[in-house]
Amino acid sequence: MLGVALYWRRNPSACPYSQRFWVQAPHPFITRARLREILEPAPGERILEVGPGTGYYSLDVAEWIGPDGRLDVFDLQQEMLDHTTRRAGERGLTNVVATQGDARELPYDDASFDAAFLVTVLGEIPDQSAALAELRRVLRPAGRLVVGELFGDPHMVTLGALRERAEGAGLRFERRVGTWMGYFARLEPGA
Repeated sequence: MLGVALYWRRNPSACPYSQRFWVQAPHPFITRARLREILEPAPGERILEVGPGTGYYSLDVAEWIGPDGRLDVFDLQQEMLDHTTRRAGERGLTNVVATQGDARELPYDDASFDAAFLVTVLGEIPDQSAALAELRRVLRPAGRLVVGELFGDPHMVTLGALRERAEGAGLRFERRVGTWMGYFARLEPGA
């Protein structure tokens, strides 16, 4: 088991759709309520979620920003996007827009989003610094980025590592909710 964990740690990759049960389970340390507290989504905002999985957080965020808002979900795997948009449709949500691609090269204009978030995804991206720089690029000057991490995830990014990589990408640490067992960190564009 230790060998498998070390392999995953050294070889980041997305959770395969066939193992989506890992991303569908609730996590007591990184709850939807804590995400809402730190993301502070407002009606009418445009928000980006990288790596929505099966939409565990997505659907609630889409409701929080309302029909005048827009949630762009972005994932490497089309199957995850299809799953999330299917669930959004079942809930009557029409403000979820899916795009497939690599987080190291986001296909959005500069300063497109009021906020962005990713939960237990950053560690799956082979070049986290590049992904953070891209997220910084697509955020509006007063935007915010929320990164969620969970202890036990073989790809967990510690708060210290996140702060270091974020600073290199032009983001500054603003605050955190949660503990080392599971946290959401809020980052904002630096001066």
